[in-house]
Amino acid sequence: MPARDAVVQGDRRLNYAEFDDAAARFAAAIEAVGVPEGGKVALFLHNCPEYLIAQYGAFKHRAVPINVNYRYLDDELVYLLDNSDAEVLVFNTSLGECVARARGKLPNVRLYIEVDDGGSHLEGALRFGELLDAHRPQARKERTPQDLYMLYTGGTTGMPKGVMYPQGAFTESLLNSLVGLGLCESVPTNREAIAPLVNAMSARGPEVSIPCCPLMHGTGMWIGAMPALLTGGTVVLTQARSFDSHEVWQLVEREAATRIVIVGDPFARPMLRALEEREAQGRPYEASSVRNIISSGAIWSAEIKDGLRSRLPALLVDALGSTEGGGFAVSGANHDVGAQTAHFTLSPDTKVVTEGGREVARGSGEQGILASRTGAYGYYKDPEKSARTFIQIDGNSYVITGDWATVEEDGAITLLGRGSMSINSGGEKIFAEEVEEAIKRHPLVEDCLVVGLPDERFGQRVVAVVGAATSQPPTGEEICDFLRSSLAHYKIPKAVVVRESVRRAVNGKADYKWAREAALAAHASG
Repeated sequence: MPARDAVVQGDRRLNYAEFDDAAARFAAAIEAVGVPEGGKVALFLHNCPEYLIAQYGAFKHRAVPINVNYRYLDDELVYLLDNSDAEVLVFNTSLGECVARARGKLPNVRLYIEVDDGGSHLEGALRFGELLDAHRPQARKERTPQDLYMLYTGGTTGMPKGVMYPQGAFTESLLNSLVGLGLCESVPTNREAIAPLVNAMSARGPEVSIPCCPLMHGTGMWIGAMPALLTGGTVVLTQARSFDSHEVWQLVEREAATRIVIVGDPFARPMLRALEEREAQGRPYEASSVRNIISSGAIWSAEIKDGLRSRLPALLVDALGSTEGGGFAVSGANHDVGAQTAHFTLSPDTKVVTEGGREVARGSGEQGILASRTGAYGYYKDPEKSARTFIQIDGNSYVITGDWATVEEDGAITLLGRGSMSINSGGEKIFAEEVEEAIKRHPLVEDCLVVGLPDERFGQRVVAVVGAATSQPPTGEEICDFLRSSLAHYKIPKAVVVRESVRRAVNGKADYKWAREAALAAHASG
């Protein structure tokens, strides 16, 4: 489909022929400076076509693209580039000052490539477009399914870790997950099967996907971009640097988008508010093209799903996954069928096990940890952490996700939360996500994070940091009274800190460090 749009952002449109040509020129450019096959190419970029071009170009050369969080400061950038053994750094000029300060500590980086987004030129860096123009496309080369693919994950604790996958097994697993959701026709097993797949996927109109979250994270890349590019679809990138829900719905109208990819309530709630605002003005958005909205990475509450599904014909897919294990459970809702919060159907390759490795029985009420079969085989340069996270069950490789759940009689699971964020108060294990979700049901609460602070009597006490952007926000006492009918008494916060908003990362994930600091500051001030 050479003339079909591959990547769109604003007025920029790259069809597949142009996208492939640019990536092949990028591959030739990094080869020309001596980057070997298997070399690492770091992408320190906001969402832009160059991100996808450089990633694809790295694949063409059999190099390994490395995702870098564009919020990193000097020391974090140096750590990740050193840990990943990066030899090329592609960066936005708006991030150039950070790169300039770090450059002296990066002896292995042999090529700096800048993408102009309004910042100053970094002396010695090559401009992305000029670099491509200076090279002919690299000739196609044979590649193997064992080529390394890697994605760095920050997780909730510790330094970023590079999760290693064989590229072939990863791609097969990604497409298999879409087949399981009914969003993909089949998984090609040879070159000849690709064209029939693309034709079948195009029969009802090609997939037009809007990743609302950053491409530097798994949700944006693995759900928002890669599936569309693997099946002849189009990736439509937003232009705003912070999430703008009205921009998303305007892009849906302009591009007839079929898929929107988000990270739970931090994205879904403002999207619903935008629909409501336009309805109140008598100018509702035209969103009938949307076939599915897929979320992963944060809780997507039933109340917000209900608001969206009452207005859209789309399938709402709540996917539970991790960088180490891909997707391992899913929940679906549409115009006619609702879904509970944090209630999922396990994939065939996922179990709930005790800390000793025993599988939890259905309907037992026993809490266990999700363990999922995975193609990932470890963390880059961290064998000790790999040994603790990737285990053998019945002769198969599984990843221990850290997510706790109970198993219902029908085999569905109720997600309790991340074990690393659980609070031990008086011997009771309290999952922060459960308390957060209960608080967010309060009509005046926009968002919430819950942390545990030291307590002499109970070991830890539950403290909630609440975002309530209203002229008359609820008091802590009102919030606690609201919770008494839905939470056990020991889960109700001992203190509530009310702020205008709750801080989250750009991908929608919780900033628990900020929440803990806010809770401690409020405690110190009395």
